[in-house]
Formats: sequence, C-alpha cells, structure tokens
Amino acid sequence: MGEHSALATPHAALETMLVKTFAAAVRGVDAQTITIEVNTGGALGTTADKPGYFIVGLPDNAVREGQQRTEAALKNSGLRLPRFKTIINLAPANLRKEGSAFDLPITIGMLAATGVIPEDNLDGFFIMGELSLDGSLRPIKGALPIAIQARKEKFRGFILPKINAREAAIVSDLEVYGVESLNEAIEVLSGSSTISPMQVNAREEFAANLDNYNVDFSDVRGQENIKRALELAAAGGHNVILIGPPGAGKTMLARRLPTILPPLSLHEALETTKIHSVAGVLAGNTALVTTRPFRAPHHTISDVALVGGGSDPMPGEISVAHNGVLFLDELPEFKRTVLEVMRQPMEERRVTISRAKVSVDYPASFMLVASMNPCPCGYYNHPDKDCVCGPGVVKRYVSKISGPLLDRIDLHVEVTPVSYDELTGLERPKITSAEIRKRVLQARAVQEARFKDLPDVYSNAQMPSRMVREVCALDQAGILLLKTAMERLQLSARAYDRILKVARTAADLGGSDRIRIEDLSEAIHYRSLDREGWAG
Repeated sequence: MGEHSALATPHAALETMLVKTFAAAVRGVDAQTITIEVNTGGALGTTADKPGYFIVGLPDNAVREGQQRTEAALKNSGLRLPRFKTIINLAPANLRKEGSAFDLPITIGMLAATGVIPEDNLDGFFIMGELSLDGSLRPIKGALPIAIQARKEKFRGFILPKINAREAAIVSDLEVYGVESLNEAIEVLSGSSTISPMQVNAREEFAANLDNYNVDFSDVRGQENIKRALELAAAGGHNVILIGPPGAGKTMLARRLPTILPPLSLHEALETTKIHSVAGVLAGNTALVTTRPFRAPHHTISDVALVGGGSDPMPGEISVAHNGVLFLDELPEFKRTVLEVMRQPMEERRVTISRAKVSVDYPASFMLVASMNPCPCGYYNHPDKDCVCGPGVVKRYVSKISGPLLDRIDLHVEVTPVSYDELTGLERPKITSAEIRKRVLQARAVQEARFKDLPDVYSNAQMPSRMVREVCALDQAGILLLKTAMERLQLSARAYDRILKVARTAADLGGSDRIRIEDLSEAIHYRSLDREGWAG
C-alpha cells in the first residue's frame, strides 16, 4: 500500500489530465455502456467547506454520496483523494445514473488521473462495484447483463466484486476478475495481481445442477385428484386455483409443482438468471439458475412490488417468477388493485413499465397457482366441520376475486382434507415427481410439434384464440355437452376457450388425437367457482 501512497503526490495533477473508465447501467434486463470521464487539474483544492471534485451526467443521490465513500475508502486503503479540481462526467449525460455500483470505476478513474495506476489498461475493462469505507467491495445487481454487454462491446475483461464473479463468468470470451477490495482492483489493472480470471463452464454448471429440488410429490399422501389437476396444469401450462380448508395441503401441493414442469433449457436458465441478477435475488456465488423459480409473495405486497416499477424501475415478483411458478396463497386477502394489475401481464406474458423519460419491458411468462379458503372461517363445504359464516358471507368472500381474473385461471380445484387412513396407509404406492413429469413431457412433446411454426407458443395455455376452434374441434356430443355447461354456468367467451384448452391438454395426456367426451367433462369439472350455488 505504501507504493500507492507515494504515487498519489500533488504534482501528478498540476497539469490537466483526462482519463476514461467504463461501466454500465441496467435498463430492463439489458445493460448500456457508461463512459466515466475523469478530468483532473486546476488550482481548486479540497477544503472543509468545498469539495475537491464534482460529478455531472445525471447522477442520483447514491452516486453523489459515493464521494464520501470514496474518500474514506482511499484513506483506509493507504491512498488519498486528489487535492485538485476534478470533474467526473458520466456519459451519455442524458441518461440517469442510479446506484452505488459506480463507486469503483469513478475511484479507479481518479487514481489513474493522478498516476497511481497506469492508464493504458483501462480501455479494456468494464469496472463495477460499491465501496465500503474500509476499501472492501460490496455486491452489485445486474452482473450478468453487464458482462453480456461487455462481451458485446468487445471489452477484454470485467472487474467486479468477488461474490458476483461466478455469475458474470458464465459469459464466454470475457476475463472476469472477482476482487474483494479497491487495492486488489488496482493490482489487477497494474498487472501485479496474482488473481486469475474466474472460469465457469455454463453448460457444465447447468448440467451439474439441473433440477436440484428438495421436495417431491412422493411426500404427499392421498390427494390423487389434486395431483391429477396439477399434472394437467403442468402439461398444458395452465393457471390453477386450489380451494379448500386450512391444513388440506394446498401449499404443500403447490410447492411441488415446479418438480413436474419440464426442465429449464439453457436459454431459459440464462434468461431467468438475468432477471434474478437485476432484481438482486440471485444467491451469492450462484452462477446460473437451474431450477424453475417458485415465488410466494405475502398478501400484503403492493402492486409495484408485484408487477414491477418504482422511480428506479425494477422487476416485480411476476418477472422474478418468469419461466416458473407464482404462488399467491390466500388469494382473497390480496388487495384488489394488486390482483387487477396482474391481468394484462398474464395475457401478454410481459409487463411494460413506463415513466416520463424511460420505458422498460420485463418478461413475465409464469404459471399462476393460487390458493384460498372457501370462506373466512375456512370450513364451508367441509365434510366434518360446520361453517360458522353468516348468510351471504361466503359469496362476498369469493367475490373479492374479480370475474375477469377468475376467467384467466383455467383450473378451479376443490381440495378436501386427507383422511386418517390415507395419511397413515402404506399400501398405496408413492407416485414420484419423476413419474408424473415423464407424462408431462410426453404431452409437451405433442404440443411442441403442434406449435412448431408459432414463435413464443410452447403449450396449450399459450394457444392463440384463432387456433382454438381448429385444434380443439369437438364432435356433436361434445358440442352439446359444452353448450349445456356454458348456459348452466353462464360462462364467458374466455372461459369457453379455457375449457377447450384444458380438454385438449387432457387429450394430449391420454394420447388421443381428438378431444374425447371424458376430456371435455374433466375440463368442465375444473370450473368449481363457476358452478351455480357453489358459494350459497
């Protein structure tokens, strides 16, 4: 550290010197290159009431506060702040710069401008990191999209906090240096470091950790009809709501749904990892998300936290659940506004966050699994316990969920309590997630062939309306059955399409080219909340 201090002498900044370092700002799930221009020189020194350097280029408060972090980090690393006027420009100047990850590139630029580190290596690296007061580095968000941008711009390497290094290192043809402190970053740029670039083989990492779940459907006793409903949901990508009393196993069943979904492809894994990286929910030292996400936000969540947004737009829970499952437990307890803003993303499988100066898109292709008690006390229609809710209470409780939202949920499944014999019986063979997934994959293979000419359509649930009449054609008996159900249940046109899609999935699971009467009956059966008199 002594040699650094000796280099940071005042005469090095007597003449004007311009140095550039490179970083990135994340917009949506992609990154944009930011050039940090550091101009040091002039006669204005730092005093108690006047700062020695100025940051321009639309920095937010977190970037501005970096001045104090930088000064303390330099001092505690055996260095010191330049005592001459320093202007730092974050270009492009019309793009707002947010977050503390610009601390490290700004500090490195200032040290290069004062001769502490050679300027020659700076144009080959992206540099990101938040400085602690002791000079150590804190993790950043969005390391993966920034690394992708660095490779796209043909930079040689990327210097960032060590905890984020594995995440960034899955990008090939880029030297990723994970450093723990400001001094280690200086050593890498000076060529005196013993730190080697992080090496991660994305395909090997993906294969080694694929589908590493710690739950399985074999854990669930009984509930065979609910397992069948979730198998249907997984096979066709359908949304589902589970209605039943407390303790019936709704959450237990929902948590096992990802284990029977098709495994993530490498492309899906990278896409999901980018979102988790930007949202800051990627576990430390994790290189790649290899299991389908399962997100279960609390019912007190706000609409912004669910769908994304804020003054500095960030992905919401529906985007973090992309390529996975979003589980909303006790659905009627969520605020109505929260549920209603989810309707459009459920249809379009993406969400657009628009602000005065910026508009970003986040993918949001998720399976919705919701659960609810049938009434406030939880025991309406219970086989053994009496409901104590007054007249009209059950209907008001269910009506908290709007009709348009229920229309977008394909399967309404009643969950009944597990009997003692089912809970303790050992004679029934356990059905594992692997067995169920095998059937799901066979049905998905049929759908993949069916939709091979349609981009972004992979399952029956994503089938466009124009295809429903063609793919889900019924015989005369089926037409009559569906007509009767539509009239009796007073179903909407959207619910009509949902029934046909579920029936098509049931036929795919059964290996049938056409929708049979039993497939259609099963699909109609899974519209519990539409049945007349269900809620009194």
